[in-house]
Amino acid sequence: MAGAENPGRVALIAGQGRLPALLTAHLQAEGRAVTVFAPQGFTPEGVAAELFRFEHLGSLIAGLAAEGYDSVCLAGAARRPRFDPAALDAATAPLVPRIMAAMAQGDDGLLRFVIGLFEEAGLQVVGAHELMPSLVALPPGPAPDAGMQSDAGRGAAILAALGPLDVGQACVVAGGHCLGIETLQGTAALLDFVARSRGLLDLPPGGVLVKRSKPGQDLRIDLPAIGPDTLDQATAAGLGGICAEAGRVMFLDRDRLFAEAEQRGLRIWASP
Repeated sequence: MAGAENPGRVALIAGQGRLPALLTAHLQAEGRAVTVFAPQGFTPEGVAAELFRFEHLGSLIAGLAAEGYDSVCLAGAARRPRFDPAALDAATAPLVPRIMAAMAQGDDGLLRFVIGLFEEAGLQVVGAHELMPSLVALPPGPAPDAGMQSDAGRGAAILAALGPLDVGQACVVAGGHCLGIETLQGTAALLDFVARSRGLLDLPPGGVLVKRSKPGQDLRIDLPAIGPDTLDQATAAGLGGICAEAGRVMFLDRDRLFAEAEQRGLRIWASP
């Protein structure tokens, strides 16, 4: 992909979490020009950002095209923005019917719509993993045991069945039983639910967190991610492993992530 190999001037549309800062540092180390923009209320960690209102999205896109940005990357966790019609600017007002239709869809549908707006302005949208391929690279390690592999397969089947409904990108399976499914609240809420459930129900020990992209998902946006916080949450939930879809799940703060997983005896591996 030409934009990934020579992205020129990059506009990073940042959500919350560590990913925007990690990606910015990587691009700057490569000598690439990058400016970070963030919707109000979605301030990223560890990097300065120019804030904008969602109601001014049309002006932001027009400004990026006029100022010579040729690549845009959406990175970081985001929740659905509040939309105030009274705050619309002139460039965004004509988009309102399309915006409202997109907001009535699932998260994937809304994000696809936003990508389409950038592309209509002649801006190329690239994925974080295209700009920083190491995000999805998994170091070699020992194979999980048969029980973990079986639970991971069960989890993959569950997510494949739910994929067309645009529900979530993760679930937890232990001993063949589904202990929880990620919904709009996110992975942390899923793992907190599993942790609390262990004290209320006779659940099987161990278990696997399965993280996968949605079938047919545009891989430039909303790739699942695993970071050190995920390890803390998985440990609190009593899990023994995390299975990620190969090449389609990002690993944040990699050195710390894998070092801590090894120390805890928590297995991380990838499957097709």
